[in-house]
Parts: sequence; structure tokens; C-alpha cells
Amino acid sequence: MSGLGVRLVQKVSSTRGFARAAPHVIPALDRAVHRLTRGKVLLSAQLLPGVVLLSTGARSGLPRRTPLACMPEEDGRSWLLVGSNFGRSGHPAWTANLMARPDAEISWKGHDIPVTARLLAGQERAAAWRAVLAFWPPYATYQARVEREIRIFRIVRRRPS
Repeated sequence: MSGLGVRLVQKVSSTRGFARAAPHVIPALDRAVHRLTRGKVLLSAQLLPGVVLLSTGARSGLPRRTPLACMPEEDGRSWLLVGSNFGRSGHPAWTANLMARPDAEISWKGHDIPVTARLLAGQERAAAWRAVLAFWPPYATYQARVEREIRIFRIVRRRPS
């Protein structure tokens, strides 16, 4: 996508209308395409890198699949996940799931990878926040729209159990 196209998508994704519609449309499309392509394609990953997070429900204990944008880190063994919820007021459910049960799995470029998640805080969160803002500036708009602090998780590869 051209620089102009990326800027246009960033502008649109920062709007309140997008925040209202996207949580209902984008994950459903991503899950369907991901299933149909056997884990090879995520529509949203055409713009931002993405994973499908397989976590365990904090209350239900049931498996939950959530397509998410991610920021791969340079070591190739970790990713940042941002609980922006498209700038909506509540924390997304997947963040509570990871806080309750940090062992999870991601589908990354067609590979299933066991991971462990850690909620970032303090200086580590501040550094990660600067990195994700450089990576995807609309996160600043999402944070400005809500009173809660957007949760950031670092997920790292773990050995299969």
C-alpha cells in the first residue's frame, strides 16, 4: 500500500465511526478468512501485521480466538499486543483473558506458536508505548479518547508443554 493509502487508513481508523463499526466487522471477517485459508491469511494483516490469539476465557475457561494487530519485535521471538479496543471505553475481553491465564497460542503467518503474555508497566510500558505509536500513530487518538490506560502485552514464545 502506498504512503498515501496508509495515511488515509490511519485517518479513517482514528474516527469514532470506525471505533463503533470495526469491532463488529473486522474480527468476524478476519476469523472467517483465517479459517477458509487454513491460517494463511488475515485481511487486517494486509495493513498491519496480525496474529490470531487463542486464549482461555478468564471466566468461562473456554478457548477464545481473537484476530489482533501486533507489533513484531526484532528478536522474532516476541510481539507487542495493544488493548486499544479501537478507542472504546472498556478494555477488550482478550486482555482479561491473558491477565487471568497468560499461557496462550498465536497463529502467526500460518504457524501455531505457544506463547506467554505479560502485561507491561512502568518504564517498560512507556518504552513500548513510544514504539507502538511510531509503528501505528492512531493509537494516540485511541488513548486520547478514553480515560483508561490502554493495556500493552509482550507475548514471547514458550516451549510447547
